[in-house]
Amino acid sequence: MKCLQIISSKTIEKIAKLRIGEKKLSQVVQYLNKPGDLLDRINDPQIKFVIFGIKEDIGVLANNGRPGAREIWDYVLKALFNIQSNKYTNASNILVLGHLDFSDLYASHTSINTEKTLMTYRKQVETIDQNVNQLVYTIVKAGKTPIVVGGGHNNAYGIIKGCALAMKTKINAINFDAHTDLRAPEGRHSGNGFSYALEEGFLDRYFIFGLHENYISKKILKYINASKSKIKFSSFEDLIIRKKDSIKKSEKNAIKFISESNFGIEIDCDAIENIPSSAQTPSGFSVSQTRQFVHFFGSHKKAIYLHISEASRVDNENLNDQTGKLISYLITDFISAISNN
Repeated sequence: MKCLQIISSKTIEKIAKLRIGEKKLSQVVQYLNKPGDLLDRINDPQIKFVIFGIKEDIGVLANNGRPGAREIWDYVLKALFNIQSNKYTNASNILVLGHLDFSDLYASHTSINTEKTLMTYRKQVETIDQNVNQLVYTIVKAGKTPIVVGGGHNNAYGIIKGCALAMKTKINAINFDAHTDLRAPEGRHSGNGFSYALEEGFLDRYFIFGLHENYISKKILKYINASKSKIKFSSFEDLIIRKKDSIKKSEKNAIKFISESNFGIEIDCDAIENIPSSAQTPSGFSVSQTRQFVHFFGSHKKAIYLHISEASRVDNENLNDQTGKLISYLITDFISAISNN
């Protein structure tokens, strides 16, 4: 797979801060020696989780969003590699591949005709879809659990498609998000990954958790109401502002709706309060509530992947480090939940 950039030993040495008497995650997780080792390593019975990043924000640009998601993977690695390896982190069954790199697509951006910018970006997202789909298919076909980090929420489509094709059946999804991402199939971008997955028959049931009422268009709300057997949501306002429903009750309703089949867990960082993202919110779920969400759904035997998207790099290195640390918590929460269920 030409877009897969594996982690080099130099990168590990640069990132890992080792201490005498301690063992860090970077010293225990598994790696590839070369991209050609993928099939052999991924079929190792010791491996249960496969982590990779996606360095792109073209899907966000194609949706007129704020870029930055392309660069967050490096900060996640920095945080993840420096947590302790112990009985809680279960690091020996993790394979860290590296990331999907789309530098060749970005190289063409300087020559794009302004009038055709969105059209070009949306066509490039199709290329990204193919690479994400192919890698996820390979991981799931080998019976492993993918954990995907970085990029825009457009990548949900490639992940869902890869899982569905590998399992030869539709899957379900729970999306922790302020937005539906059900915009019209007008060309691929970060706002319509689930629309395409539903339309093309890869996604069956879809639950949006914590949807912000201010950002549901009449057209999409009408579409959801006409698709109640396939699409449901709980609003952030009902859960947190009006307290019409409790988070726990809504989680139980959601799990009942999606768990008849295998399902993926989608975390859009737009839903987490004050986390730098393509559509950062001043009013959202707390970090602890997000971690509890990942633990709850990850603990179910039908959970088959975790996807964390839309977190963005900003001009504040301390804040970037904190974002990386947050995502490393979500990764280990998911691994712990599955390992202990």
